[in-house]
Amino acid sequence: MNISRILKDDRLANALMGVTKQEFESLLPTFAQALYVAQKGRILNRQRKFGAGQKGTFKTPEEKLAFILMYLKTYPTFDVLGCMTDGERTRACRNVHFLLGVLEDALGRKIVLPERKIRSMKEFFEKFPEARDVFLDGTERPVQRPKDPKKRKKLYSGKKKRPMRKTIVMTNEKRKILLLSPTKSGRRHDKRLAEKEGLFRIIPEKVATWADTGFQGMQTQHRNTVMPKKATKKHPLTDKEKQDNRLISGIRVLVEHAIGGMKRFKAAADIYRNRIKNTDDRLSLLSAGLWNLHLQQTT
Repeated sequence: MNISRILKDDRLANALMGVTKQEFESLLPTFAQALYVAQKGRILNRQRKFGAGQKGTFKTPEEKLAFILMYLKTYPTFDVLGCMTDGERTRACRNVHFLLGVLEDALGRKIVLPERKIRSMKEFFEKFPEARDVFLDGTERPVQRPKDPKKRKKLYSGKKKRPMRKTIVMTNEKRKILLLSPTKSGRRHDKRLAEKEGLFRIIPEKVATWADTGFQGMQTQHRNTVMPKKATKKHPLTDKEKQDNRLISGIRVLVEHAIGGMKRFKAAADIYRNRIKNTDDRLSLLSAGLWNLHLQQTT
């Protein structure tokens, strides 16, 4: 893999890895540390003599970081990935799942990964002491259509008319992803999923929450909620209400930008194919962490 050629051009680096040269170089030392720790654990648990077995295709941390970033950005099948790296699909699969864990550790050390669960208002203030406004939205990704009718029914999203997986995203006014809920079946409504995660309970009253009409009814649980007004057949919107809705949508679009930044990585946007349980949850988490790293480097 010609890393030097890729890093010479930010456009090429973004197209292949989803990061610029500056972002790649800022992440590399932390990734190398996390890789050393992971490999040391492998050595302690190995059964054969050190140095035995097949030699890896990628020798340096730079090549390994580029490899896993290319996987997240382009999301090829393991057959394609094995052919691209002059190896077998089984080797590509093992490398990907090992390096996903290393990258998660590295992004955690960089403190850019979003939170997964907040249990109280006190913890919310400890994590986000400067929060004055937060933005909520649900995002979905398609999955392969299950053969089992019960699984199809569980995953089916009426909004998208296909089987989906859903997660709730919370961001701040700087488009940083603060919290990413666990990924659940697409049949669940945005408000229902947020309620189950306890989001309305842990957001303090003085923190304004901007949401779309998918969270209709949230106002009864969190009074400081800003939401577009929904028209009905008997009560169409007035001109003033339409103007207010446009204003709210223009501000709330920040969360859409954050979701778009996360979904620059095809591993978080394309049809989910992996068989290992909860891998889609990890792919979304890493994509959100890389988006937060991008914001950290550019602001």
